Amino acid sequence: MRRYLLLIWVAIGLGAGGALSMAGFAQPAGWVLSAAVLPVALHVAVGLLRALAGGRLGVDVVALAAMLGALALGQFAAAAVIGLMVAGGEALEAWAQGRATSALTALMARAPRQALRLEGEAITEIGVAEIRPGDLLLVRPGATVPADGTLEDAAATLDDSALTGESLPVEATQGAALRSGAVNAGGAFRMRAARDAAASTYSAILRLTAQAAEARAPLARLADRWALGFTAATALLAGGAWAASGDPLRALAVLVVATPCPLILAAPVALMAGIGRAARRGIVVKGGGALERLARVRTVIFDKTGTLTPGQPRLAAMDADPALGRQPALRLAAALAQGSSHPVSAALVAAAQGMALPVPEQVTEVAGGGLLGRVEGQALMLGSEGFLLGQGLEPRPGFGIAVQVAAAAGSVAWLAVEGRVAAAFVMADGLRQDAPRAVRRLRALGIARILLLSGDRAAAVAPIGRALRLDAVLADQAPEAKLAAVRRESAAAPTAMVGDGVNDAPALAAADVGIAMGAAGTAAAAEAGDVVLLVDRVDRVAEAIAIARRSRAIALRAIGLGMGLSGIAMGFAAAGLLPPLAGALVQEGVDVAAILYALTALRAGRGEAAPEALPTEAGFAERQAEHAGLRELADALGTAATATSLPTLAALEARLRQDLLPHQRAEERSLYPAAALRLGGQDPMAPLIRMHAEIETLAERLAALLGLPPGTATEGELRRTLFALEALLRLHLTVEEEMLAGLEAEPGLPPHAAGERLPR
Repeated sequence: MRRYLLLIWVAIGLGAGGALSMAGFAQPAGWVLSAAVLPVALHVAVGLLRALAGGRLGVDVVALAAMLGALALGQFAAAAVIGLMVAGGEALEAWAQGRATSALTALMARAPRQALRLEGEAITEIGVAEIRPGDLLLVRPGATVPADGTLEDAAATLDDSALTGESLPVEATQGAALRSGAVNAGGAFRMRAARDAAASTYSAILRLTAQAAEARAPLARLADRWALGFTAATALLAGGAWAASGDPLRALAVLVVATPCPLILAAPVALMAGIGRAARRGIVVKGGGALERLARVRTVIFDKTGTLTPGQPRLAAMDADPALGRQPALRLAAALAQGSSHPVSAALVAAAQGMALPVPEQVTEVAGGGLLGRVEGQALMLGSEGFLLGQGLEPRPGFGIAVQVAAAAGSVAWLAVEGRVAAAFVMADGLRQDAPRAVRRLRALGIARILLLSGDRAAAVAPIGRALRLDAVLADQAPEAKLAAVRRESAAAPTAMVGDGVNDAPALAAADVGIAMGAAGTAAAAEAGDVVLLVDRVDRVAEAIAIARRSRAIALRAIGLGMGLSGIAMGFAAAGLLPPLAGALVQEGVDVAAILYALTALRAGRGEAAPEALPTEAGFAERQAEHAGLRELADALGTAATATSLPTLAALEARLRQDLLPHQRAEERSLYPAAALRLGGQDPMAPLIRMHAEIETLAERLAALLGLPPGTATEGELRRTLFALEALLRLHLTVEEEMLAGLEAEPGLPPHAAGERLPR
């Protein structure tokens, strides 16, 4: 506020003094102009003394010398113009670099404050500071585990994402270690505190965040880096001009035109313009210092859950007893799952969207295990393998080989019908559609090293790193290990950390630049980060870096432009061709030119421009909504290849003609032409259209094989055709979604729900 008041003060004084001077009142005008300049000079002097105490010299020393010299020589108007430039520059810099929120305050707000202690039959509410090792605590549904300890009850379901980033709920059994900060995602349970709250996991995260934030030194202004050389050159030129001519006004004129306002103003204006440009793209950059650091980034570290993946469990694969069938099995499982609020149950219900689900009866939810109930008169069980084993059932050897392979990267929910295991459902957290393009854009920007850092187990993390072609994958990382890894990378090269959870906050604070997924992430991560993405799109990370680099480059060029013109003016001033007041006005013109060029950072650059969104009539939403049904068709093709039942194959061939081929023709008619215009390049949709042609060829081959007389078509040829169709269809859908991600009519919306299906 003080800087803004100074600006208003000197502007009013300059206006009033100019009016008095034009009215012929020279002496009162000098008094008014001096009164306007002196507070600015005092403010600059105090700042210089503080800088010298900190071991650095700022370019403001030239501005101070110019203001005081002008006052001493009676050049009051020149002094006031210099004061106006200095005050305006500081006010602008303060606005650009202001930060409005406190990371540690937000983190403390999330910490658990109350706990329920069991004392005999009584339940007492206490503050977490009163928890002692050995206390028996009750954790209600939705409550946060207040201290580290062990589970006393038979089972519990925990949302551990705040600690590990893992979106899938954790099933704990009696005696399991519990960590503070986890959320009870199931029924109430009892736990035994192993340590007090201050020594527990969540408190450690708070301390790590504070330490990491304090370890980073504040960024010096861009101008101060060149202060010593510029000041020495100015002093030599001014002193030489005075010594050669004997006229102190020449020295003053040199100081006036050398006032480094392009250094003081152009850099913050360009950086502020970059911040404004980023804000229009849903990217909040917390100050010019953060933008500068972002421009230098050469290594990017990603968290997994909620960053490279959506952070929500989904049905990734399924297998069922052929006697029951996949779709009937999913219908029964989803019907029973309606009786639970468990995340896996919600995912099953979402996957069955569009099906007519019967109402379950006699539903019983076993904490940490699964569901029991009846659907259409059939006794069902749905839950983990341990739950089925506890009910005396064991998955048959060899059942669901595909599911068992897929389960390496996810968890499995098993369905039993009338006492027999009938189906298995793999739940996983899939890759964001925009993640591959985000990584490719980072590579194009010259990012040399991209890593994945996650608290998840290696089996869940490795496929993500492999799909995105990352340089390194670090799994099973606790918050302390994440912090150490970020510090190692930061020591090697300027590093950005991208994350969204409470467990990411220390790493975000320790990195040179912390980038928080603020749309779906926690407030803790958003406050610990230097950059916050307000849209739930990870590809904005590359866009943020591109904006930062362009803004910094413009700032440097604006400084070069301004200082180059100032250097020419200094030569004229030293030769006596430019008096102080005229020099001040020339310098003001130089400043305006530098600032106008700095403002070009508001425009989009080539490296940051995003493709224009597709119009509604292109049919993007409709085609994407059909993809889930086409994936289910690919599953059916793979299943049919192992059975080769003629009625099944005939039904699949009909679905290819009725669903898949019309889908492809609709894409080529409206969606692909519109996408090609926005993606640019030479025929960008050619690979997808070529895949369409090959899929149609295989579909025709399948129809021809099925049309042959019985016994003519070989089983091997049918299987080869079906396997080729399945593989090509899966590849085509994945490539298409990656290419078109970000072109939806409303950028920032999440991908279509995986459960949407084709009308039948």
